[in-house]
Parts: sequence; structure tokens; C-alpha cells
Amino acid sequence: MRPTRILAVALMLTLAATACSETKHKGDSGGGTGATGSSGPKKKGGTVTIANTAGQTWTCNFNPFNPAVYNTSIGFVYEPLVFVNALKDQAETPMLAKSYRWNADKTEIDFTIRQGVKWNDGKPFTAKDVAFTFNLMKRVKSTDLYALWTTAGLRSVATSGDHVRLKFDKAAQPYFYAFAHQVAIVPEHIFGSGAAAKSPDTWVDKKPVGTGPFEVDPCTANNIQYTANPDYWQPGKPYIQKVEYPAYLDNGPANLDLANGKAQWGSQFIPGIKQFYLDKSQDNHTWSPPVQNVSIYPNLDPSHKMSSNLKVRQAISLAIDREKVSQIGVGGQVPVANQSGVVTPTFDKYFDADAVRKAGFDRPDPARAKKLLAGLGYSPAKPLKLTILTITGYTDWDASLKVIKQNLKAVGIDLDVQDLAQQTMVGRLYTGDYDLAYYTQQTTGPTPYYELRQTLHSANTAPLGKNAASNWERYKNPKVDQLLNAYASADPAKQVDLVKQVAQYMIDDVPVIPVVEAVDWFQYNTKDIAGWPTKDNPYAQPSAYNFPDTGQVLTHLYSTSAQ
Repeated sequence: MRPTRILAVALMLTLAATACSETKHKGDSGGGTGATGSSGPKKKGGTVTIANTAGQTWTCNFNPFNPAVYNTSIGFVYEPLVFVNALKDQAETPMLAKSYRWNADKTEIDFTIRQGVKWNDGKPFTAKDVAFTFNLMKRVKSTDLYALWTTAGLRSVATSGDHVRLKFDKAAQPYFYAFAHQVAIVPEHIFGSGAAAKSPDTWVDKKPVGTGPFEVDPCTANNIQYTANPDYWQPGKPYIQKVEYPAYLDNGPANLDLANGKAQWGSQFIPGIKQFYLDKSQDNHTWSPPVQNVSIYPNLDPSHKMSSNLKVRQAISLAIDREKVSQIGVGGQVPVANQSGVVTPTFDKYFDADAVRKAGFDRPDPARAKKLLAGLGYSPAKPLKLTILTITGYTDWDASLKVIKQNLKAVGIDLDVQDLAQQTMVGRLYTGDYDLAYYTQQTTGPTPYYELRQTLHSANTAPLGKNAASNWERYKNPKVDQLLNAYASADPAKQVDLVKQVAQYMIDDVPVIPVVEAVDWFQYNTKDIAGWPTKDNPYAQPSAYNFPDTGQVLTHLYSTSAQ
């Protein structure tokens, strides 16, 4: 992964030095060709069943502005302007925009919108829908999930024929991944009136109208069934005609369905994966590339006196035996994380090992953790009591938290682990109703900047009781904001330096406590379904919870028995 991502940065900077550019295919197969080297159209047919634990039954809400539910809508039904492959040299696949051009200083981008695309209710998709989507994000701040109108400096969005021009007040190419790849375009004729227009962030979107390869038909609490969009704009696609997405409350049944071939697409941790899954069938496979961190998010609001105390956070980070968490909690299937927040070895270029070592976070140090807590009046005999939220059914996280609980008990912290339904947990996390939470960012990016910006920039947080987009711990540091803001116009060497400076604040302030690195969990069965992404053909991030990557995977898959 690492060379691919470094090349992605180089590519981005190369483009920054040119006067203008257009969307380019860089060896990717999206937009209409096959996925496994056998290009050309496939016969339609077949069903794919996804086994991915949500820890709850489905709410049948597909609002792409609602972070609690958007990963079952974006990619399946809603689409972006451009797909950017974070695993393959940021290869770009034109989607709803067939091309684009930057101006010389990267403050304006002009998208040429694809013609002949229809929403799945039959109405034509136009450039006005694109402009409407971005302007809606300006009108209702909570729908601007990537702070484009604030941090990124987006100032206007306007149409001219089949063109949409976005103007920024500063160089904006580093934000391309967010506004071109991650923003789902919505129809003005749906979101521009009635309840959807009044509350686009909370409106329950039960029957989504999108341009994507699938339609929701039907959805129940126990299963989402997606059926192929017969009028999809990519000729001949999708090949697969139906997707079943059962609601799994626990990893156990989901893993069993994967092992016996009932489900073909898995996206979760399987303990003892070789014996339980891979050895069961020669058609069972796995490939899970590392991408970001799984972390403890402390609530930094002063009303949470203990989790907002730096010494407590330092003690937690020092007490955790991350190697033990990886081995016992996740079967050694993921690397350990570090307090700087930089994922290694993927982003070694940005990692300052000496800084981590100098701060004493390069190994567990329970003696120092005990000393810090003793200074606050706590000890194993008189423990500090804290609660931590997690998602019910995530058995790997449960096992990891058992190790963490033991680590913390030894130094004087009594950790109460609360397993909650996913939507309940996420709701409390986003509104700041917690002491500690075990979670990971919803998305990642091609450099550590993206995860750090989502986690730490003050534009991504909110007062308690309000939804924070991604800075759930409520960290506010103007110096860190300045460093993150400077990244957009910095040269390559300076960008590396800026990331290292931000990472130093992760070490000094301990706003978040990375524990293990998160991989893109992926298991797949090839008995009937072909076209999966693989290590040799990483045409998209492979987990079913990645958006809009799911759309790429779904338009590459085909049934071999139907051919």
C-alpha cells in the first residue's frame, strides 16, 4: 500500500504544478470495463449476499447526509462526481462528471457533467443537481460533512450549461478527494422541497432516488434488498442483479454465513480465520489492506473532568499494551498503532519515531501511568471509574477492550464497557454524550493528513448536544488548525513537515489514543461471483462499508454461472 499512496501524493503535486488538467484514467478499470483482466460486457444475473455486522436491525433510512446510515446508500444508490482509488495511485474514474479542469492556481475547478444520466425515478440528472447539492451544504451546515464551506474555503458553486464551477478562496486540490469523491450528489427535485428541504440532515430517506447501479427494493428491519437499476448509465451494468444485505446483530452468525458460502462478501473480523473460513472452501479468500487507526476517543469537554484531564489520557495511553491487544483482541491480524496517529508502515514518510520514543509512548509504561494517576489521588485500590462506549456484536472490539480493561485496572482505572447498538453508540459519540468511546473515523485518505484533519480540526467539532462531524472528542487548538490549514498550499516537503508537527500535538496533547491500526476487512467467495478486488487488482477499497467504493465493486462483480 505504501508505495501506491506515496505515488498518489506525487501525482497530486505534479498536477498542482501544471496550468490545467483533466480527469485521467490511470490504469483503473472503472467506468465500464471488467475487473479481473477479462474486459468486456458480461451477461446479467446472480445475487450477492453481504455479511457485515451492523450490531442492529436496519432503520431503512438512506439519507446520504446522515453519517449513521450513509454507507448503505452512497455507492449503492448515490454517486459522486469522480471516484478516486486510494489504494491504486489515486486512479480516477469519471462518474457523474466526465471530466474537469483546474485553473492555474487551483482555486477554481470546472466539472463537465455527464449527459444522458437519469435518476432512478426517471427524471434527468443535470448540472443543476450538482450545484444544488453543494449549495445545500452551504445552507445547512450539518450536511457539510467535510467542512468544505469553512475549512476548505469553498466560496461559490454555479452552473453554465453542462458545467459546474466551484470557486475557493485558496488552493483547494488537497480537498479534491472530499468534494469530488466523497460528496454524494442528490436530486434537487427530492431534496429541494418538503420535509427533505426543511431538514436535509435528519430527514428519513426511505426510498432513495439516486443515479447509482442499484435501487432499494424493499427494505425491512432484517434485510435490505437492492435490485439492479435497469436504466443505469454505465451500459450493460450492473451485471449482478440483486444484493441482499441482512442485518447481523453479532459477528458470529455473519461469520458462519461467510464460512458456509451463504454470504459471499464479508467485511469484518473473523477470529482464527484460517481454520474457521479459509480452510472451509477453496473458494473462500481474504485480503484486508491497512488504512487507518482504531482509537479511544476521550471526551475533552471540561464538563467531563477526568477524560478531559491530560494526565488521565497520558496514563491510559501509557498503560495499554498494544501488542497484546493486537494478538489477543484481533488475532494478530492488524498492526499496532502509535500515539502519533500516523499509520505505519503505510505512511512511514510522515512518521517521527524519535518523537514517539522521546515521549515514552513507544512501549507500555504502567509504572509511569500509575504515578500520573497517583498524583490525581487514584490507585488500583482506589480506582478512577470511567465508561467506554463500543458497538455490540463487534467481537474483536469486545476482546480488545477486555485486554484494555485489564491494562487499565492494573494502574488504577476501573473501565465500564458499554455495548450499544450501532446507531445509539454513534449518536452518543457524535453529540458528545460519553466519557470514552472505542471507534474509528468513517473514512480515510491517501496521506495521514486526511485522518488527522478529520480527527483534530475544530471545524469538524460541535458543542455538546450537537452533532460533531468527525472531531467527536471536541479538540480545539488554533495552532493545530493553522498547521492543517497550511497543508493545502504547501510544497511536498512542507506537507510532510506539517503532518509531523500535527502528530507532535497528538503526542503532547493526547486528544485521541490510537490502539491498533484498522484494516479494510474483506472476505470473498469465488464459487459463483467473480470480479472481486484483490491485492493484485486493488481497483477499490474492498470492504462493504466503504463508500463510494461499494459502487465500484458492485459494478465489477458478475456471476460466472450466468455467463
